[in-house]
Amino acid sequence: MTDVFGTSHKDVHEQVVFCADEQSGLRAIIAVHNTALGPALGGTRFYPYENEQAALADVLNLARGMSYKNALAGLDLGGGKAVIIGDPARLKSEALLRAYGRFVESLGGRYITACDVGTYSEDMDVVARESRHVTGRTLAHGGAGDSSVLTSFGVFQGMRASAERVFGTPSLHGRRVGVEGVGKVGHRLVNGLREAGAEVVICDVDPRAIERVRQRHPEVEVVADAQALTTSDIDVFAPCALGGALDDTTVAGLRARIVCGAANNQLAHPGVEKQLADRGILYAPDYVVNSGGVIQVADEIEGFSMERARAKAAQIYDTTLKIFGIASDEGVPPAAAADRLAERRMSEVGRIRAIWLGH
Repeated sequence: MTDVFGTSHKDVHEQVVFCADEQSGLRAIIAVHNTALGPALGGTRFYPYENEQAALADVLNLARGMSYKNALAGLDLGGGKAVIIGDPARLKSEALLRAYGRFVESLGGRYITACDVGTYSEDMDVVARESRHVTGRTLAHGGAGDSSVLTSFGVFQGMRASAERVFGTPSLHGRRVGVEGVGKVGHRLVNGLREAGAEVVICDVDPRAIERVRQRHPEVEVVADAQALTTSDIDVFAPCALGGALDDTTVAGLRARIVCGAANNQLAHPGVEKQLADRGILYAPDYVVNSGGVIQVADEIEGFSMERARAKAAQIYDTTLKIFGIASDEGVPPAAAADRLAERRMSEVGRIRAIWLGH
């Protein structure tokens, strides 16, 4: 049984809501992890989980990650996430999305939703017909559009900061980068890397995704799978698929000097970050470098400006370097340094909300 309340202060979630609508087939879970900085913002993942326990474990983990991501992105937003259980290709419908929107609205603004795996801006437009608390909408409806634009941009900034730390220059020209997963974010990252003069190696379980990249960049090398990618001669490994890419076996065989990618929850279990550090591999914490997407959709709350959102996402470079500096000064892995920095902001800024306003 997944421990909803958690075993430490980091893992305690403020609220978990189970949502069901039999007629549309909706089965969803919304998790609100922490609202110290503001309402919880996080995307909706539509995925065919093996069972409800797997869905619950994923949404709890993802919601916690959003608290830390939003804190380090400098947003006045807490962390939350939602999952819809099922195959989106088979189950997604207007009725299901609108039913889900009703549940989001029932939380009264404690949770603001957006896109994630299996959902798109067009879906958020449908959800928004039943809820005011939706971001990541299409441009036609005043939204930010596809959040993968600034997600990939932010990962690229984090990669530049990592290169600065390891190689003494932020330039990625001539560096060999392995990208695992070239879907929504990964294919945009490949575009940026090629423009910067990097050599790129890719893999993906979907041959259509590979073909899309090869049509634009026929020079990109393709390998069979993630194992072939991580054990090849690369300078940077960029996990851009689902979580858990860095486990004991992967780290032991990894030849890259930097890990910096878009996937959430890349560390398969606690302790992997120390294994990376012991091997001299610099790990750029995932929730730091992939925060460009949440920065993009959060900007909708003010009235979207791509220029303003892009300028904020560019700060990921400085934040990443700051974390590396703290890690070095305090003798801890970058993942631990990032957690400490995020927790400090949640505590310091969150405390201000205790000041009574008289109403």
